[in-house]
Amino acid sequence: MGMEKEWKQTLYAYVNQYNQHQIDYRSQHTDQVVTDPAYLLARSERASRLSQWYAARGARPLRSETRAKLLRTIRDTPEEAVIDVQLYVQLFYEKGGVNHVEEMIQRERLTLIRDGDAWVIVSVEQLTPEKHPAAGIPAVHTGQPAYAYSTGGPKPYLNAEVLQGGPGRKTSRYNRAAAAAYADEWWETSNPEFAVFEVDCTNYISQCLFAGGAPIHYTGKRESGWWYKGYVGSKEWWSYSWAVSNALQSFLSSSSWGLRGELVERPEQLMLGDVIFYDWDGDGSFQHSTIVTAFDAGGSPLVNAHTVSSKHRFWDYKDSYAWSENTVYRFLHIPDYF
Repeated sequence: MGMEKEWKQTLYAYVNQYNQHQIDYRSQHTDQVVTDPAYLLARSERASRLSQWYAARGARPLRSETRAKLLRTIRDTPEEAVIDVQLYVQLFYEKGGVNHVEEMIQRERLTLIRDGDAWVIVSVEQLTPEKHPAAGIPAVHTGQPAYAYSTGGPKPYLNAEVLQGGPGRKTSRYNRAAAAAYADEWWETSNPEFAVFEVDCTNYISQCLFAGGAPIHYTGKRESGWWYKGYVGSKEWWSYSWAVSNALQSFLSSSSWGLRGELVERPEQLMLGDVIFYDWDGDGSFQHSTIVTAFDAGGSPLVNAHTVSSKHRFWDYKDSYAWSENTVYRFLHIPDYF
């Protein structure tokens, strides 16, 4: 009990320092509890960037509130502890005389070792990094293969009228408010009716679009359409576009009816329920997806996302460790009618 209490004090100090760095980027600590050089370098680079970021936005950070939750203890010995923690951050800032708040949930793995009479954190690992390999097949927490193809080959396309496509199709209006409301309802957790992916951002965006009335485009082919069927024969079945960022932006950009996206040049042209895709490396492969759920006092979009669960976050993600000077955005406006 005594040993556990000692490293917990270091955890409390880490959360306090994390919270201070959200607001005061020049904050220095004589009792710095983190000795991980990679983390310290990344934090220093981010701090410099954010100072300029707020100035360019005409925004002023007011205060940050960070709460930590111990998710699990992997190792706990007299000399070392490895723990998984969840940080729930509320950042309050002012812009144009209006106060805003953005929320974010970060999960980290901390390795602590005894250093004399104290404990220090020698490793900080992001458990939900926003920059990840642009995998074509996402892993899913079901114990089943993420994708499984039937031995009989792809299923045939359904009749176009059934899909609400083709001549004489019925149109429906995109309910932007409903899409944004769903995004706000499920930003910090997952709808239990759907599978949860290790990289869950696009699965979440697809659910938001569907909640706004976007029609399913079922083809039975993983590489085409936009669809989710859930469990079939104890396996999950969905299109790549439902769950993979690059596949969804490709589908939206190329679709000519039903759910589709129109490329716009500036984020200020987006509306509630529109989507943004992020190519962190500028190599043409989009790795992250967000949905517009609000606007700041200057008319810039604020977005929600999963993987690193975020609510009403500033659209450009320059506060993310994933961001780089090579980052490319794709702004897609969802038309009013499907």
